[in-house]
Amino acid sequence: MSNINVWENAEPGVKRKIFEPGAGIMMMEVHFEEGAEGYVHSHPHEQLSYCLRGRLEFTVDGETKVIVAGETIYIPSGAKHGCRALEASALLDSFTPVREDLVKR
Repeated sequence: MSNINVWENAEPGVKRKIFEPGAGIMMMEVHFEEGAEGYVHSHPHEQLSYCLRGRLEFTVDGETKVIVAGETIYIPSGAKHGCRALEASALLDSFTPVREDLVKR
């Protein structure tokens, strides 16, 4: 069963919707309840996250940065990263290449 354009639970207090991917790039919208965390992980994909609303604290390879609505953060390939919502928040995440580990076609 495809998960394209369907809201699904990612972690406690975190849900995501993956948009139709292209050949080498994809986007997904991610919503966080206040205090929810995107667990620390890494992947070989480059990632660019745009904060749609709220305030999130990211840790990327041990460095911490807070972003707010209208700001972005770049996460390089292989970087260990995670985030915590300091308030109810939403992100638009872009990945290249496509995260085949997330996409169910």
